[in-house]
Amino acid sequence: MSYRTHRTISYRLLQVAAPQQGIALIEVLVSLVILLFGLLGLVGVSSRSSMAEMESYQRIQALQLVQDMSDRLNANRKVAACYSNGATGVQLGTGTGNTGVASCAAGNAQQQARAGADLTAWDNMLKGQSEIQAGSNIGAMVGAIGCVTLDDPASNIYMIAVSWQGLVKTAAPTLADGTTAFPCGSGAYSDEKLHRVVTTKVRIGALS
Repeated sequence: MSYRTHRTISYRLLQVAAPQQGIALIEVLVSLVILLFGLLGLVGVSSRSSMAEMESYQRIQALQLVQDMSDRLNANRKVAACYSNGATGVQLGTGTGNTGVASCAAGNAQQQARAGADLTAWDNMLKGQSEIQAGSNIGAMVGAIGCVTLDDPASNIYMIAVSWQGLVKTAAPTLADGTTAFPCGSGAYSDEKLHRVVTTKVRIGALS
């Protein structure tokens, strides 16, 4: 084979190889773009999963606090009115004060003192005192507020509610009429659609 023939063959091989190298590079770039979109989607899913997990965690805490006050009220039911400050209602937790026993006249001094201690303990739990880090309470929901109200005086039914600030906007909580904002925690958050609340009712029987 002459030098000229060998050079011609080599040149043609280079002409064939060059486009193939370009196609391979495009394939790599396309693969990287697809991988990038996949990673971005994974980050979004992870973020939504974390928010859902936090929302669930806060709701579990709220349910535990509601049950805690329900148990306290049932255990000291002879002075149930002390827990709701009569017909006035009590709000405890973030941005509120403990005023539950200011005008309580039911029962004896020991029962009244126990009611006051229960409300103080519940107030501390709402403010996250169960877990402290670097001198700050972190053991509660965001902006937790607890309420005890005499919901039905005729039947002696008390409502216990715990509200907090969620992370994602949903429908704002309302009373049974569907239009009136739920009073416990209403206006305490930047948007009512971030307002979360769980409730339970306790009926106190007539005791001799």
